[in-house]
Amino acid sequence: MKIESYDALKHSKYRLSLMLLLFLNVAASLFCLVPMSGEAENEITLPALFVAFFSAISLTSCLIKTKLKLPLLNPVALILGLLWAWHINYRYHAVIYFDGSFLIISLLSIFFISAIALSDYLVAFCLHIAPPVLTVLWLDDGEHFVMILLTIALPLIGFSLQHLMRRRADRFTLRLMYQLYEEKETFSDLSMLDPLTGLYNRRGLKNRLDNILNNHTGSHYVLLLDIDHFKAYNDNYGHAMGDQALARVSVAIRDAVRSRDVVTRYGGEEFLVLMTNVNASIAMKLAERIRKYVVDLEIPHRFNERVSTHVTISAGIAPIYDNEFEQAVANADRALYVAKSQGRNTILAWEDLPKANVISSSEAH
Repeated sequence: MKIESYDALKHSKYRLSLMLLLFLNVAASLFCLVPMSGEAENEITLPALFVAFFSAISLTSCLIKTKLKLPLLNPVALILGLLWAWHINYRYHAVIYFDGSFLIISLLSIFFISAIALSDYLVAFCLHIAPPVLTVLWLDDGEHFVMILLTIALPLIGFSLQHLMRRRADRFTLRLMYQLYEEKETFSDLSMLDPLTGLYNRRGLKNRLDNILNNHTGSHYVLLLDIDHFKAYNDNYGHAMGDQALARVSVAIRDAVRSRDVVTRYGGEEFLVLMTNVNASIAMKLAERIRKYVVDLEIPHRFNERVSTHVTISAGIAPIYDNEFEQAVANADRALYVAKSQGRNTILAWEDLPKANVISSSEAH
């Protein structure tokens, strides 16, 4: 995305330079075609007509084909440079009373067009001015060599230095853009992860959920888990130990499920696992595997004695029907409540609940 945007911007700038070059050449050639008093018969030249025609046709094509990405600037600059060299040679021999100043003026005119349109493109700049420069040097026959040399050298040196600085600036801009993009990606990732457990938070879950529901066929299940008597654990062991317990439980959950399943810290001591492309039997086996992994951590919890002497979890599981994720979470929450009311450290499926036990989530906690 970042490269595409940067390339699109560069192409837009390239296209504008090409169109400006063509427009200025149309204007200059039309000026050369305007008759002046006393020399009307010599004003309209074939090279100027070619410049006007070629530039006008090319400019019209650019306006029509807005998405054209051919590298046209260098060949167009060279063709126009050759046409202007032809024009200078033709006019110099056709109008006998022109002195050497005509060559300087002609050369400055070409430099003026190149400086305005091609200041960012050194190769195109050189291709546009090279034929007229060589023509002027040949026609002058050394009479104004120093003046012509200065006319050529000063702009060329200036534009060369400007080109080098601009290329460095472009590289710096591109490097800065990469860095900003990477930082944006990093912050985006961090904003979707829970800092304590490294699991997805609700925002991260939503980001993955949209993709899964839209692009994955098959049945999906929601598993809602809750650490048993965790408030008592925090109150008696302290919040630092509580955070350690949460981190260890999150690792156990992540290790127990498949790589394509989405594990989320849903809030406090509550976790949610989105199990993708599974049937009811496999979903229940995965849920039971999670429960066993947590028990096997053997995290001491003497305030959980009615259930176990270690940290345990209870869970409710429910299928997602018709991509109704929120409804599946509500169903899993009801099953979780019943699992807790029946002694904890157990997994219950929403579909297996007796109708009498299907209560609202507001009553569950």
